[in-house]
Amino acid sequence: MAENAMTEKEFRTLRRVIKPFSRLNVFVYKLTGGRVMGTLTGRPVMLVTMEGVKSGKTRTIPLMYVPYNDGVIVVASQGGAPRSPVWYKNLIANPDIVVQYKNHTMNLRARQVEDAEKAEVWPVCVEHYHEYDDYQKRTDRNIPVFVCEPR
Repeated sequence: MAENAMTEKEFRTLRRVIKPFSRLNVFVYKLTGGRVMGTLTGRPVMLVTMEGVKSGKTRTIPLMYVPYNDGVIVVASQGGAPRSPVWYKNLIANPDIVVQYKNHTMNLRARQVEDAEKAEVWPVCVEHYHEYDDYQKRTDRNIPVFVCEPR
């Protein structure tokens, strides 16, 4: 078992908190152009609009990101939870996304990186947000990383 692993009970509690907070974050972010609720622990947050794999509905969620080349990297860490976030499956099935950072939008295509490329981009992610290393230690799963590039 991973060091300081999150229990299933802690994971369920986290999920109950994240969902309503995310909805509030999206509402306030859109209302203020990201001036309010545009950061989390001092790091920038963007809104990601994607298609839900089960519902087929458009979903918008706030995500931390790492600027990378002409796009961004997103890390499906969910704080080192035992399971990947729900949006992970959405990106696998429907990789075309729209991201909004403050009042700027970009049409991107997400692709999950293989382990060799992850080894190259992981240090960039950790440099941007050092807690990613802690999250990886907390879980036995290989935390998915997506490079999102202009389409």
